[in-house]
Amino acid sequence: MRKPAPKGPRTAPTKTRSAAERSAARSTERPAARAASRAGAAGPADRPARRPATRRPAPAPVKAPTKPAARPTAPRPKAAGQERLQKILAAAGIDSRRACEQIILDGRVQVNGRTVSELGTLANPRRDEITVDLIPIHREDPVYILMNKPKGYVTTVKDDQGRPTVMALLKGVPGRLYPVGRLDFNSEGLLLMTNDGALAQVLTGPEHEIPKVYLVKVHRQPRPELLKEFQEGFLLSGRRLKPCHIEVAEKGDNPWLKVTLTEGKNQQIRRMFAAVGHPVSKLRRVQFGPLADPLLKPGAWRHLNPQEIAAIKSL
Repeated sequence: MRKPAPKGPRTAPTKTRSAAERSAARSTERPAARAASRAGAAGPADRPARRPATRRPAPAPVKAPTKPAARPTAPRPKAAGQERLQKILAAAGIDSRRACEQIILDGRVQVNGRTVSELGTLANPRRDEITVDLIPIHREDPVYILMNKPKGYVTTVKDDQGRPTVMALLKGVPGRLYPVGRLDFNSEGLLLMTNDGALAQVLTGPEHEIPKVYLVKVHRQPRPELLKEFQEGFLLSGRRLKPCHIEVAEKGDNPWLKVTLTEGKNQQIRRMFAAVGHPVSKLRRVQFGPLADPLLKPGAWRHLNPQEIAAIKSL
């Protein structure tokens, strides 16, 4: 008979884990096992050092394309026969070109019935109807007259105070003329009368420095150092004048001086000498640019000859 097997100690029955528990266990065991495996394969001393992270430089901002600078508007080209309005007015004997510019700015000029107040406006004097104060203008032939102005007249076309003007000395001269340059009421000498506005602008513009020669009688003889100061540029009313040339024309207790100016401030010579204690008793202009005539009597006038006209137009 077979003997029965000896009975061993009893073991507690093993509980069967659910699928959810097994899945959770695997999810915690696997990362730990991988970490242990890496630690066993390479110790802390053998682990390669990581490279420090480097930041890439930020890309430069892209500038928006800049628009090219606007070019200045080119002046409107002249059509055949067109001229600037102020030049047309000056050529018609209205006044000097600078004065005609002010007439335009004042809104006194009309072109084909439309008021124009902008400088640089172009017009055709042969085709366009141009009026000043609604009075039509007409291009006149240029006239050039040399006058010896006497005392007691002002060098304007009209005078608000009712004093006689140099226009009263012109008789039998057609067209509208006007004086060029200044000579005060008590001064005398050569004066140009014309209707050529472009030429008047050249003769009176300070940038052209047209020489004008005067004979001046002053009270007492000025010191040489004072005359030198005038020649180097005298300071008058806070403004330095341009140098002028001075020489003694006739000696005496009240000498005659010959003064040459290249600018013409209002009563400049009288103010200069009065400021230093040598008041002017007489003043006479004897030369205006290339024009001179010692035989022309005060109050008389004459037309310029062709050589004189060519000379002043060459300035």
